[in-house]
Amino acid sequence: MAYFEDMEVGLRRDLGSFTFTGERIKAFASQFDPQPFHLDEEEGRRSLFGGLAASGWHVASVWMKLMVADSRREAAEAAARGEKPGMWGPSPGFRDMRWLKPVLAGDTVSYASEVESLRASGSRPEWGVMQVRNTGTNQRGELVFSFLGSVFVPRRHPSQD
Repeated sequence: MAYFEDMEVGLRRDLGSFTFTGERIKAFASQFDPQPFHLDEEEGRRSLFGGLAASGWHVASVWMKLMVADSRREAAEAAARGEKPGMWGPSPGFRDMRWLKPVLAGDTVSYASEVESLRASGSRPEWGVMQVRNTGTNQRGELVFSFLGSVFVPRRHPSQD
């Protein structure tokens, strides 16, 4: 994975896509969000969603799965080039999470992350803090999911600002 010095505002990562089938929606919901419109097609049709709808937490969890997979891919590519990949730190949090449109059975959501801001950590010079707008867009080009996340990114040269 990249270092803080490698990042720039506007840098975009396409993370991949995921199709939310009825089976996947129901399996996730039965375990983590057992509301009727996530578990039953007829209940979903009668709801304000108009169909079997994926839990927002399912939509967010898929983002996490694809982000981790993409990060592992990047780290493996760096290692194959003989580079030491940067090991990103934890996230100090997120804000502004929004589920903008329902994700229904059969929808395919494509996920991306775009760097919005970068700053050196005031208390930990070996880290920078990156804010990233994370999004999901359905097959019709409609934005369905968005949040602003923060992550600690290691600095290659901590003494430089």
